[in-house]
Amino acid sequence: MIKPVGSDELKPLFVYDSDEHQKLNKEAANLPSVVISSQAAGNAVMMGAGYFNPLQGFMNVADAMGAAEKMTLTDGSFFPVPVLCLLENADAIKGAKRIALRDPNVDGNPVLAVMDVKAIEEVTDAQMQVMTEKVYRTTDSDHNGVSTFNSQGRIAVSGDIQVLSFSYFQTDFPDTFRTAVEIRNEIQEHGWKKIVAFQTRNPMHLAHEELCHMAMDRLGCDGLVIHMLLGKLKKGDIPAPVRDGAIRKMVELYFPPNSVMVTGYGFDMLYAGPREAVLHAYFRQNMGATHFIIGRDHAGVGDYYGAFDAQTIFDDEVPAGALEIEIFRADHTAWSKKLNKVVMMNEAPDHEKDDFVLLSGTKVREMLGQGIAPPKEFSRPEVAKILIEYYQSLN
Repeated sequence: MIKPVGSDELKPLFVYDSDEHQKLNKEAANLPSVVISSQAAGNAVMMGAGYFNPLQGFMNVADAMGAAEKMTLTDGSFFPVPVLCLLENADAIKGAKRIALRDPNVDGNPVLAVMDVKAIEEVTDAQMQVMTEKVYRTTDSDHNGVSTFNSQGRIAVSGDIQVLSFSYFQTDFPDTFRTAVEIRNEIQEHGWKKIVAFQTRNPMHLAHEELCHMAMDRLGCDGLVIHMLLGKLKKGDIPAPVRDGAIRKMVELYFPPNSVMVTGYGFDMLYAGPREAVLHAYFRQNMGATHFIIGRDHAGVGDYYGAFDAQTIFDDEVPAGALEIEIFRADHTAWSKKLNKVVMMNEAPDHEKDDFVLLSGTKVREMLGQGIAPPKEFSRPEVAKILIEYYQSLN
């Protein structure tokens, strides 16, 4: 099985030992504490679940700057984005060596993790700007990720953490949320050797489904892991339970039995395009995938990134040998009226735009909201039915 990034064995930061867990929870009740941002909470969950292996906690400013500027921490290890715990105010934890990090996304703000504080530092405006420019390739506050990153505060608290909760992900998505440890175990149980992962924050239409079939066939994969984002998205994105239902229906009807795992992970989307594509590959290697599909404008938003920047970054910027996982590079896929099947558009050079069935996201949402199923060349009718029910419930 493919090794995790940076270590021979996965080192999740969740405290699985029940006695130790109970002891830490009791201790945390009396520790100085702070409610952290949603983004930091997602990072804690990812560390607890093993996806950010071998990180042991939140980065200090020097490591965060190294990750942003050259994807390398001060000890020389690889990580593609800063993983910071940024606060607006640190008065409650001033001088503390051990603190409790509280969950902003669950009523009552229960303890999410315990941290051994190594440093509490102020991040300068210049440092925030460098990190923003490097990670998001823009400082435009209209960019969803930029505005979120820059609204968390300027005080960075760093140190190793022990994770005590998977926040709302495990309770709200018990059939879908999986840790990297659990996915690795399930891959082993299946006996899969070659595994391709597909990232999604949207329902999967016919083109996405066929792209997964193409990747499995061309790579000779034993299995596919559909890995959906369960954390916070931007306004207008379809809620995770609806996506989950639509994807499961598609898999049930259109993939061979026992060839697909439908799973999810707890993380707030960054919308950081190329840099987030590298992060996505990073934690797919940690969960045991040998290959990862990256298509046009992966993890992008608006017009901030070039169509294939999320692919070329692996050639131009990722340090050699940093990742073992291989990238399956895909173009936009769509139904060809000439060939009567879904194709990658760059593999159909004799086609004009009108030879494809192409619908904008806005058009599809309008149709679904009116109870009209998109054409069968765009979406499976069973998937469209689930989405129509959701959109009509909004009216």
